[in-house]
This record gives sequence, C-alpha cells and structure tokens, in this order.
Amino acid sequence: MAFITANWNPLGDAFYRKTDLYEMCWSLRDGLRDSLVAAAPYGGPIALLREPHRRSPSSRPQLEIYAASGASIAGFPWKSGPVVHLGWTVSDELLCIQEDGSVLIYDLFGSFKRHFSMGQEVVQSQVLEAKVFHSPYGTGVAIVTGSSRFTLATNIDDLKLRRLPEVPGLQGKPSCWAVLTQDRQTKVLLSNGPELYILDNTSCINVSPPGLGPQAGNIVSMCVSFSYKYLALFTDTGHLYTGLSHLQDKLIQLDTKKSTPPKQMVWCRRPKSQQPSVVLMWDKLLMVVAGDCPKETIQFPLEDLCVLIGELDGVRIISSTNQELLQEVPLVCQDIFKIASMAPGALLLEAHREYEKSSQKADEYLREIKEQSMLGEAVRQCVEAAGHEYDTNTQKSLLRAASFGKCFLTDFSPDAFVSTCRELRVLNAVRDSAVGLPLTHTQFKQMTLQVLIDRLVYRQFYPLAIEICRYLKIPDYQGVSRVLKHWASCKVQQKDLSDDAIARAVCVKVGDSPGVSYSHIAAKAYECGRTELAIKLLDFEARSGEQVPLLLKMKRSQLALSKAVESGDTDLVYTVVTYLKNEMNRGDFFMTLRNQPVAMSLYRQFCKLQEQETLKDLYNQDDDHQEMANYYVGASYKEKRLESRLSVLQSAVDEYNKAKNEFAAKATEDEMRLLRFQRKLDDEKGAGLLGLSLQSTMETLLALGLHKQAEQLYRDFRVPDKRYWWLKLKSLADKEEWEELEKFSKSKKSPIGYLAFVEVCMKSNNKHEARKYVAKVTPEQKVKACLAVGDLDGAAEAAIERKNEAEMGAVLARCSTADRLVVEKLNRASAAKK
Repeated sequence: MAFITANWNPLGDAFYRKTDLYEMCWSLRDGLRDSLVAAAPYGGPIALLREPHRRSPSSRPQLEIYAASGASIAGFPWKSGPVVHLGWTVSDELLCIQEDGSVLIYDLFGSFKRHFSMGQEVVQSQVLEAKVFHSPYGTGVAIVTGSSRFTLATNIDDLKLRRLPEVPGLQGKPSCWAVLTQDRQTKVLLSNGPELYILDNTSCINVSPPGLGPQAGNIVSMCVSFSYKYLALFTDTGHLYTGLSHLQDKLIQLDTKKSTPPKQMVWCRRPKSQQPSVVLMWDKLLMVVAGDCPKETIQFPLEDLCVLIGELDGVRIISSTNQELLQEVPLVCQDIFKIASMAPGALLLEAHREYEKSSQKADEYLREIKEQSMLGEAVRQCVEAAGHEYDTNTQKSLLRAASFGKCFLTDFSPDAFVSTCRELRVLNAVRDSAVGLPLTHTQFKQMTLQVLIDRLVYRQFYPLAIEICRYLKIPDYQGVSRVLKHWASCKVQQKDLSDDAIARAVCVKVGDSPGVSYSHIAAKAYECGRTELAIKLLDFEARSGEQVPLLLKMKRSQLALSKAVESGDTDLVYTVVTYLKNEMNRGDFFMTLRNQPVAMSLYRQFCKLQEQETLKDLYNQDDDHQEMANYYVGASYKEKRLESRLSVLQSAVDEYNKAKNEFAAKATEDEMRLLRFQRKLDDEKGAGLLGLSLQSTMETLLALGLHKQAEQLYRDFRVPDKRYWWLKLKSLADKEEWEELEKFSKSKKSPIGYLAFVEVCMKSNNKHEARKYVAKVTPEQKVKACLAVGDLDGAAEAAIERKNEAEMGAVLARCSTADRLVVEKLNRASAAKK
C-alpha cells in the first residue's frame, strides 16, 4: 500500500496529505489575480469578481459564480458600487458588501434577492474592510469604517445592527482583525500595532496572549479556527503564535523566518484531533505548522496564485487550474496504511488481497487477527477508513476487505457497513465535476442528508436529488415530494414554454405525490405574473380549501365561488361570500349570488340570523314577493306599538297579493282583525289579550267568563264547531260550573259527542255529573262511558247488546271477585254467541 502513503507528509505525531479534488473547468485568462474570491464551506460554490476597483462605465467588473469544480453557474457585469468583500451565507446566498455599507444579496444563479444597509453613518465614512462569518444565530456581517468604528450584524435574516465601542489610538483600519463567537456572544479581536483588543457590545478590553512578549513585534495577521476554538497570530518579525481563542492557553510560538506577512492564514484541524495546525500561504509557498510541534513544518511550493478555504476537517486550496484538499490523515487511515502497520484493519486488508490472489497467506493473516480477538475491530476500521477516502478504488478495496472479514463473524451488526456503502455512493455521485460538491464523509455527517438534498434542489439537480431520495428510501414528504415541489416551482418560471405545456409537464411529473400542493405551485406561477397558468394548475388541486384562497387573491371571485359551491363545504362558501361582499358593490354582489343558488340560499340563512335589512334588499332585488311578505310577517313581531305592527302586516298583505297567495293574504288580514279585537277588549276589560293566538284568546275569554265575546270570535273567525265546543267544555269543567255545563250540553246537539263530557267530569272527579251524560252517549261509545263512571253492569249490558267480543273482554278485565254476577252474565253471553 506504499502508493497510498506516497503523498503523506509527517508532522509531529500526525500525517498530512493533499488530495486532488478537481481539474478546474473554468478558463481564467489572468488566473485569480486582481479578483475578489469567496468560496462557501462544505464544498460550496465559488464567487469571483474580476477587477473590483475598475470604475470605467464602458468596462465594468464581471461577477461570476462557479460550482466548486469550476463549472459556470452564472455571470453578469457588476453595475452597482465598489465592492469591498464577498461572502456566502449558510444557505448558499452571495453577499456583496459595498463601500457605502450596502449589502446586496444574490442567489446561486445571480438573481438579486434583497439588500440592506450597515447604517447611515457608514455612507459618509465608507467601509474599509468587511468579513462574513457564521455563528449559531446564522450568517453575520462585520465591517470597519473609515472612522475606525466596527459595526456588527449577527444574523442578516433578523437584522439588528450593533455599533461597537471605539478603540483607543486606532486611526483608520487595524493591522488585522477577526470575528469570534464565544459563549453565545459575538466579539471582534483586533490588533493595533503590538496591542491586542477584544471588542464586545459595551467594552473595549486590552488583552495579552500568554507567552507572546513585546519582542515578538507588531501583530500583522490573525485567524480563528472553523469552530472558533483556536487563534493564530503572525507578527512583523515572522513569528507565529497559536493558542486557544479565549487567550488563556498557548500552543506554540514559531519563527517562520519570513519577513513578509502571509497572504492567507487558515486553520487545518480534523474533528477529535489532538493536533490542530495552521496553514500559511505566501506567493510561492504553502507552509503547515502543527500546534504541538514548534520546530517542524511542512512546506509545499506553489506555482500559481491560490485561495485557501477553511473547512470542518481541512483546507481547500483553489488555484486557476486545480483544486486540492489539505487535511490531517485520519487516525484510522494511518493505522491501516502506514508502512509495517500491524493494526487489525491493516491485517484484514492484506488478508483480502492475498485471498484475491488465492494465496494461503490470507488464512495466516486471518488466524493472526482471530487470535487477538480483533476481527470485529478490523472490520470496523476498514469501514470507517473507507468513509475517509476520496479515491473510489481505495474505498472499494477497504469495503471488500470489511465484507470479507464479516463472513467470519456470527454476531456482527451490518448496519454501519450498509450505511457507509450507501453514503459513499451518494458522496461519489455529488463529487462528480458536473455536480461539484466535494464533500468529505465528515462534512456530510455534520451537514446531514437533509441539507445535502436541499443543496442539490437549490442547484436544480432534481434527477440526482430524486435518485438519492429513492436510493436511501427517504419518506416521500421529506424526499421525492419535496424535490418535485421545488422543481415545479421553478418550472412555472420558464418563460419559453406555454401555459398548457407547463401545466401538462407538472401534472405528469407530480401526479398524486403525497405532500405536494398544487396550490403552492400555482401561487408561485401567480407571483411570476402567469395567472392563467396558476388557474390551470389549481384544477389539479384536490382540496377546495387550497384552491379558493388563491383564486380570491387572483381576483377570480366567480371561479372561487363556483369551486367553493362544488366542494360542498358551507364554511368555504361563507368565506367566499364574505370576501365578495367586502370587495364588490351591493348590486354586483347580489347579481353574482343570483347565478349561484346554493350560495344565495346560504347567504339568506346568514342574513336571517345576522342582517335582516340585507335580507329585505335581497328580496327586493329578486322581486320575490312571497319571501318579502314572509319577511314583513316576521318583522311585525318585533314591533312594540300596535299601529306599527299593523302597518307592517298590511305591507305583508300587499306582498302576498302580488305573489297571488290568497290564503296567506287572508290569514294575515285575519291576524290584523284579531289584533284590533284584542286591543279593544284590553282597553275595555283589561284582559291582556294583545299578541295571543286565536285559540289562546278564546281560552282566556272563556276563563274570564266573557262568553259573549268568545262566541263573537267563534262566529267572526269561523272557528270549527268541534274546537269551540272543546274549548268551552274544558273551560266550564276547569271552573266547575256544572249547571252551565249542563245547559251548554242541551243548547244543541254536541258536535264532539257526549263521551267528552263524561271524561271531563271524571277528570274533575265528579262522577255524579258524569252519569248525567252517559245516557246521551252513542251506542259505540256506551261501554267506554259506563266503564269511565264505574258502571260495570251497564257496560256489560251495552257490550252484550252490541255482541262485541273486544268490549266484553274490556269489561271482564275490569271485573273483580265481587262482580261475580257480571262475570257470569258476560260468560253466558259469550257461550250463547258461540
């Protein structure tokens, strides 16, 4: 395995290696000279602004955006003010910080998103230097102005500018400065000559790094590590100082023998490594200095101007021709690949190589591992090392060795092996130069799969994103559906395709994918000014509740109302109707509802409960005389004064006549007559009749003994005889006026029969009066009447006379042992009948 370690460079207890990532696809005539360059971490895109200080209107600076592989993504001439600094947000948006303090934000494809200002005072004093940093709060911006003041914005998505205190003795910009994030606070560390200061919200504190004496000279360059844990300082005497960023512990101090400050200085540290190191770059030299090895360095010659990009586990080195990753070799890789290694993973890898050659040495290596009971550890090492390797052939060798070793284990969980194989397949796909995401396995784990999918979607690599989601079996709502949703939102923005073509394409691709809302896609189309396309897309939306709000937003109220009615959701219909009522004048509103009977019906129900006056206008608009009359009748009950009530009822009569409803008109006129009669009696007798129904009025009159007035109502309103007789019968019985009741029964033949008289008397427990009417009862009701007054003998005679088995049975049921004669009589009659 000597060829793998050929590019390893020892430094202290560790090794460092440079891995080729890409031969850059771009063609830069002047390389990276006279350019502002910014590259996003985690294999992010590269922004390049050529000749940023050019002022000629005829020849503007060119802003270009590339993938990490150098593949062009976007480019356009810079037409705004002079740019001081470029940087990337955590979501791959480009920040362009200008001299006047304006920060312009562009997406990955060069489309302007928004802008903000770092404060009004910056406009006059100008920005001298700026930095973009990432903190737990998001992406931040820090600037230093011509008035030697610092301004911070910790999170550009929730902009809150902080102007930091003045630095004593500082004129112009400091020698060097950096942003620190410590204890959830963002601070600025700066040097002014030999002095070092920390600025926070309220104070400026002079600090002295432990072990850095005045003889070291003025600090001219500094940098903090990716995690803000470590700090490196470079002085004008060529000394490099490294320590922890809280300035309480020193790591090393080294004389680099360089009189000029480095062009760039970046930390290179692998997570969990005990040996942090610093990479310094001059015009023709790249130097690596370990944090615990002050006398040794690694030096790489440079042939071209380069840019260093600090990463979580290394440093990306970008030149005009190629891109490399400098990193500390992971410990597990060192154990397996270093010369004469006897680590379990190294032995297993060698065993598999011998096995492929059909050599017996494979068995010897396996025996040696098994004797140490380290086969499981050997498999684990090979799997872990495969994740750290960039070369696919090396990955395959390690994974095949791990698979070989697994065959000899009975209780080994394959989960880590399977997940590493899947993750490497994904990483190898996104590392391809056409995609340009040179992620390491460590970065991938830190970034998470979800963020990787988001980045692919953001860069519009939809087919690859979908394949990854399906390959890793991500749930649809988190994977394929989310990708399709973003694809469709971009598709509707294509101006070279017709609305029909886009709608068909979206329908075919998206189909019934769970979690994809056509209304969301339609909203994007509407935002792009394609209203007709939005309407076509809404036709595919199954949920009316999602269709209607957008249609209302697009001012397609008629269609929104139709969709709401079709849904059968009354709440949705009410929502649309309320919106239309507020947006339209009353005439147009009523005309719109007239074309939708269901909506009109629901609105009428609403008005009956909430807006009576609107209901009246609706009926007038429709010339609905019948409903108008009903409205007047209902309204009459709310009138307190009789004259007003009669006036309203007269309006109801007029409307009923127009509707040719003679019965309702006559009934309403009768109601008016009754009201007048009630008022008259109230005035004369104080009877309190106003507002009662006809029957209640008659009952009250009879109860008060006003029989003549009751009879007058009986005649005037043609009350049926049976009803009147019942009312009078109950009234007399309730008052126990038995003589009057007897006279009433003899006044004429009772239309309700005389059984009612018997029952009413018995209800009042007056058997004597009840017996008076038994003789008048018809033969059909004679048995029931006799039973009512307890005359069993009479009941038996009547039943026998009618020869009715049911009646005889009813009498027998009422008989007791004392009624033996009645029972015998009924039994003889039954026997004779048979």
